[in-house]
Amino acid sequence: MARKNHSRPRPAKSLDLSIKNPDAAGIDVGSTFHCVAVPPDRDAESVRTFKVYTPDLHEMAAWLKACRITTAALEATGVYWVPIYEILQAHNIKVILVNPDFVRRMRDPKTDVADSQLMLQLHTYGQLPASFRPTLDISILQTYWRQRDRLVYEAADAIRLMQKALDLMNLHLHKAISDLSGVTGLRIVRAILSGIYDPEALAMMREPGIKCSREELVHALTGNYRTEHLFSLRLALAHYDFAQRQIEQCDSAICGYTTTLPDGTAGPTSDGSDPKDQPPAKKRRSRRGNAPKIFDLAEEVNRLTGRDWNVIPALGPMTIMTGISEVGLDLTKWDTERHFSSWLSLCPNPRITGGRVKSSRTRKNKNRFAKALRTAATSLSRSKSALGAEFRRLRARLGAPKAITAMAHKLGILFYRIMRYGSAYVDMGQEAYEAKYRERTIKYLEKRALELGLELHSPVQCT
Repeated sequence: MARKNHSRPRPAKSLDLSIKNPDAAGIDVGSTFHCVAVPPDRDAESVRTFKVYTPDLHEMAAWLKACRITTAALEATGVYWVPIYEILQAHNIKVILVNPDFVRRMRDPKTDVADSQLMLQLHTYGQLPASFRPTLDISILQTYWRQRDRLVYEAADAIRLMQKALDLMNLHLHKAISDLSGVTGLRIVRAILSGIYDPEALAMMREPGIKCSREELVHALTGNYRTEHLFSLRLALAHYDFAQRQIEQCDSAICGYTTTLPDGTAGPTSDGSDPKDQPPAKKRRSRRGNAPKIFDLAEEVNRLTGRDWNVIPALGPMTIMTGISEVGLDLTKWDTERHFSSWLSLCPNPRITGGRVKSSRTRKNKNRFAKALRTAATSLSRSKSALGAEFRRLRARLGAPKAITAMAHKLGILFYRIMRYGSAYVDMGQEAYEAKYRERTIKYLEKRALELGLELHSPVQCT
């Protein structure tokens, strides 16, 4: 019996080898020099090598202009491509970035000259897909925000080093209180480093809102205060304080730059209604987690996008700002939401052979916005919203990893719809979602029972 082929039939693609970019160049990017290839009829030396210094890059751009080159393709190798990209754009040469994996599968043998010539040939026939690059104003915001993100990770590493030093001294402060970097945690750590080792005196420094009792805190602060571990704790705290000062500088730069960006225009929603007529969203805390302290990030995000993001659970201002810094405010570069989810690598990637799906795992990707969406999806585990109820149902059925990916995909679709179409989102609530899911399940069971010649009955209530 032949197996049923579940794959969707697609029309066969014919390889178009017509010349689409006659004035093209290929650039192989390196750390010490760049190899540039132009068509053989443009110069007697069609392949030239340029060093990485700024004067050499300007010389490269002048040579390309002399060869009547209007577009160039280069691999996105590390960060070495950024100066080339900016200088060539300044000389009115259109530049496309190419994923190195795409070219790596096609080149043989591997040499710098062969790579540049291969890039030239493929770009001439229009066979190189361009990678996404945000506009200049968003690119500046992206640099600030990525730098801030790295500093947040450094601060988190410093907290882990402080916890390790406390563990080595058998001090369980970070287990008695929920946050070592909070007011109580840092106050006690600084007191320990100032020479106060009395557990009773340290326990008196707790804030009134701490759930841990004073007796438990005294037991947690009774340990072995060794000199070498106190030294490690002091260095970790200094590292944390330095990272916090750097984060404040990034916040000042971000605040100063975002004020120069224009306000977003909301326009009508997808159903034709005015966004102002939407039901008011629940008030959130002004600052959560690692959000900036010197300005209200939620208000700034709403101003830039022209939308109120408080209506969607899990999509906080930090996640939305990450999305803005990575994809920008104009999402028309992705034709549909499916293209957008595919770019995020949050959709299934079926590998079909012999009519059978061998694997449908998502592609590996280092997309920062996708990572932020996964983190946001994880926060739905205790949410009392409809999205929280759906996440818990998927987690029970598929497991946590697949459920996180599925909910990150859904959050990405909601982000796309709101940013591009102004779609209105109304949270139906946990109870309404569970009732709707129960009704849908009953209808499915009734249909299956009818196919099997059976009949469903409600359970008899015992009196």
